[in-house]
Amino acid sequence: MRRAASLLLQKAAAAVRESATGRAGAADGLAVLQRRASAAAGGARKGGGPVRRPAEQMHRGRGGAAFEAAPVVLTAEELAARERTNYLLGAGLIAMSAYGYYIVSRPRGGDGVPTPSPEHLVNWSGTHECQVQRFYQPETLEQLEATVKQAHTTAGRKLRCVGSGLSPNGLAFSEDGMVSLGLMDKVLDIDTASGQVRVQAGARVQAVADELRGHGLTLQNYASIREQTVGGFIQVSAHGTGAAIPPADEQVVALKLVTPALGTLELSQDQDPELFQLAKVGLGCLGVVAEVTLQCVPAHRLLERTTVNTAREVRKAHAQRLRDNKHLRYMWIPSTDTVVVVTCNEVAEGQEPAVPASKYSEEQQLAPLRTLLRSRLSAEQAAEVGGLSATQCRDRLLALGPLDAAWVKRVNQAEAEHWRRCEGTRVGWSDELLGFDCGGQQWVLETAFPAGTIEAPDGRDLAYMDELLRLVASHNVPAPAPIEQRWTAGSSAGMSPAAGAPGSLHSWVGVIMYLAELEPEQRQAVTKSFQQYAELVERQLMPKYGAVAHWAKIEVPSDPAQLAAMQQRLASRYPVAAFNAARRRLDPHNILGSPMMDALLPHTAAPAEAVAA
Repeated sequence: MRRAASLLLQKAAAAVRESATGRAGAADGLAVLQRRASAAAGGARKGGGPVRRPAEQMHRGRGGAAFEAAPVVLTAEELAARERTNYLLGAGLIAMSAYGYYIVSRPRGGDGVPTPSPEHLVNWSGTHECQVQRFYQPETLEQLEATVKQAHTTAGRKLRCVGSGLSPNGLAFSEDGMVSLGLMDKVLDIDTASGQVRVQAGARVQAVADELRGHGLTLQNYASIREQTVGGFIQVSAHGTGAAIPPADEQVVALKLVTPALGTLELSQDQDPELFQLAKVGLGCLGVVAEVTLQCVPAHRLLERTTVNTAREVRKAHAQRLRDNKHLRYMWIPSTDTVVVVTCNEVAEGQEPAVPASKYSEEQQLAPLRTLLRSRLSAEQAAEVGGLSATQCRDRLLALGPLDAAWVKRVNQAEAEHWRRCEGTRVGWSDELLGFDCGGQQWVLETAFPAGTIEAPDGRDLAYMDELLRLVASHNVPAPAPIEQRWTAGSSAGMSPAAGAPGSLHSWVGVIMYLAELEPEQRQAVTKSFQQYAELVERQLMPKYGAVAHWAKIEVPSDPAQLAAMQQRLASRYPVAAFNAARRRLDPHNILGSPMMDALLPHTAAPAEAVAA
């Protein structure tokens, strides 16, 4: 493992020198990681194969009418860029694998259960870690069923399902026992007539997108990153942006759910619809999602347009922007009157929109950040700045004074100027453009709240931002950029933060503090500062706007009064009684629970009893 990591890190260094940009194919790198890590440790993964990319395909829409897919061919330059990124991300994460981030499959026991081992796990954000006693990685549905059954029939046993470990709050962590579906990652079926795809829950979102592209299909929307497993993607109600597009869980057509008490259930709108709607965003508490069927849409390209506005300009055009753009994202730069507006709209087949050349070279675009960074470094250190991307520059700049509000303002001002120089357009496939660089390790709190309808937005989304920015200023919060704001339509899943009627509009706002490049003492100080920042949002804004936190970004308060208030807020927003009743029916011994879930959604489980297998 160590030798494999070393070799990949050497190739990553070469990739850095060759790469002209710092952005491409992140999900591919993680997919490569999982396979190479497994091979390096002697674990042979079954299935898989090269991604098929035929030049032409015929496929059918929902009505069954055939239409011709656009040619899908990667250029040599695109392939080279993707391979460079594979090495970059694969190298970094395989090193984390050696540390305990990813675990390879173990031999299975005589009962069909993979032999577990104790492991030390750290989530992607570096904010939570777990010393798990038993870590399982089944390769088949039968092994998964045996693993869940064994936990159910063993007194006091726990078994949380983990995806990619991307949740900033370590939602899937449990010290007693965990199961990963990393080796259950196949695309099982693509039905071009219905436009549906059936996958194992451990399949990576980007791997599914790549496979779909060859059939002229894609997912309706994508989150900022695509390294998630499909199971994790839906279980936390991950979302992209688009006022008329609901979160990912709304794409779910059917589920195969392995439950402790009732075995494997197949759920859909026709098969136990009430449980289906709860299980779509089941938070890993109702069963382990083994397979997912998703409704797709025709593969399409998008025209992305990035502009920089003032807050006043945003307010003036906001309602029209929501209606006119398929995807809309704002990045508010604190302590500046700067809002980066990113829109994406579908390009009609056969059209080739004009994409004017940028006014600035890449070096000129990065100059505001690089110049500020060089001003604080020695001559020797400054010589290395020329190879840094924008997010890398920001990480290093913030590390020089992460809690110095005046310094953070200067960094934000440099970032605002960087974005002014990055205004422009580009064209690409939806799964390539809708993701973006989230930066390095970080604390983040993202809230969701209703904001009217797409036809009649009520203005609460911008009012929330006005109040948030005033809080940052009045409390002198060292708030780095960006504060990101996105929108979705409502979801029919009761446990989604965007649960609502069709046509309802929901705004999502994320505040952040970065941890990359920080020393341990600095990380502790930033963590404390972020907790204070988050408490401001939770006390001053969330009750007023009826906001709830993204399930992957909610943190359990240590203060009993704050925890009680959070439990009350969740109970008033979600069908918690029905959800906990389903938990008791499907998982009477609460083996799928965890300290976090039991604190947020407290319920009384049936007595845990040892039952003979």
